[in-house]
Amino acid sequence: MENNAQTTQDTIEYYKERNEKLEMEKEALEAKLKWYEEQLRLSQQRRFGSSSEKTNPDQLSLFNEAEDTADSTVEEPTVETITYKRKKQRGERKQKLENLPTETIEYRLSEEEQICSCCGGSLHEMSMEVRKELKVIPAEVKVVEYVRHVYSCRHCERNEIETPIKTASMPTPVFPGSLASPSAIAYTVS
Repeated sequence: MENNAQTTQDTIEYYKERNEKLEMEKEALEAKLKWYEEQLRLSQQRRFGSSSEKTNPDQLSLFNEAEDTADSTVEEPTVETITYKRKKQRGERKQKLENLPTETIEYRLSEEEQICSCCGGSLHEMSMEVRKELKVIPAEVKVVEYVRHVYSCRHCERNEIETPIKTASMPTPVFPGSLASPSAIAYTVS
């Protein structure tokens, strides 16, 4: 019996020690939990709380001058918002230029240059390339049309596999695709 009593005493001691150990672990975990909760509260305070910069209500009244002096019996005007989208319309450039005087400068190949490099036959005018720019003469604006003629050989068109095409040279524009000429740019810059 004594053996049985000894075993019961050992078991009781074991559970007492285990209970004390678990109590200590529980207290440590509760302290840790409180620390984390405090950190979370401080973090939220910093993130969402009011800032440390306090303002005096008297200072804010400086900016309410319009409300203080306004007549509250007068009805506020309604605000209309006008919205529109500008759309580039086709032919607008041509329409703007049609009433201006036009000067046409043509660039052609000389008779000696109108010879086919392939067969030696004469070239015919195949098409034209036209570029327009605005030329500004102080107190006068006119359109200058640069027409460049393009040539090809009729003999080669009919009989050969390859048709050589020659284009007359002309000065390059200041800004390709724009109406700006050197004189227009100089006028606007000065």
